[in-house]
Amino acid sequence: MDTEPIAVTGATGRLGGRVARRLADAGVPQRLLVRDPARAPRLPGATAVPAPYGDGEAIRRALDGVGTVLMVSASESPDRVAQHLTFVDAAAAAGVAHLVYVSFYRAAPDAIFTLARDHWATEQHVRASGLRWTFLRDDLYADFLPGMVGADGVIRGPAGNGRVAAVAQDDIADVAAVVLRDPAAHAGRTLDLTGPQELTLAELADVLTAVTGRTVTYRPETVEEAYASRAAYGAPDWQVDAWVSTYTAIAAGELAGVSPAVPDTTGHPARTVEQVLRAR
Repeated sequence: MDTEPIAVTGATGRLGGRVARRLADAGVPQRLLVRDPARAPRLPGATAVPAPYGDGEAIRRALDGVGTVLMVSASESPDRVAQHLTFVDAAAAAGVAHLVYVSFYRAAPDAIFTLARDHWATEQHVRASGLRWTFLRDDLYADFLPGMVGADGVIRGPAGNGRVAAVAQDDIADVAAVVLRDPAAHAGRTLDLTGPQELTLAELADVLTAVTGRTVTYRPETVEEAYASRAAYGAPDWQVDAWVSTYTAIAAGELAGVSPAVPDTTGHPARTVEQVLRAR
């Protein structure tokens, strides 16, 4: 049984919570860094401590005595990069040896998907921090694909015939748990985490129809139509840009390509979109 605690952020969320449960099942002691400890999962060997992203001093205290930390990316916001940099700096100041960061597939400074640029900036700061690191670059979450369907059963967006290799959150959690328990074996590695198949949004609509029994279709939009159809939500410009660029990134092929990282790391096949949807 491991004796040094592993720090896990985002344990009140879907991904961080999955990772924390896997580590608890393996008997690994954990320190769960959360905004509100009352909302943290009650897990054997886990202690929840208040350490919101952006509060560098609280993070530094929470990470004291921790060798390895899972940094789940913060909620989408205009200041997310600033929050990330504060966390990384606090981790380095606390003496953390290894940081495992949940990034995004093909993160780059000029990525079409605007939020992937945030992940690139964070990765670059981690590289410069002196910390040992592993980056988990996740494709779109297969679990969230049903949320792309409108109330009328239509997926709308300027994705053309581009493909996406969506990945299950359970597979990401499985990979993260392996890496966190043996970080030295994965130091300096960037793992592209995808599902085992590439689907167009029309093919995704067919899978959703088959699994749910509800007819789902895909209707391509132009970029102009995409912005117009989302204007009614009253979201800030940066958020609408993120929504629309999800589809344009698919059209450009930035979310295509199947990686073997999930089976290579976990020893089991990556889950298909259909398997994820049926499990829901």
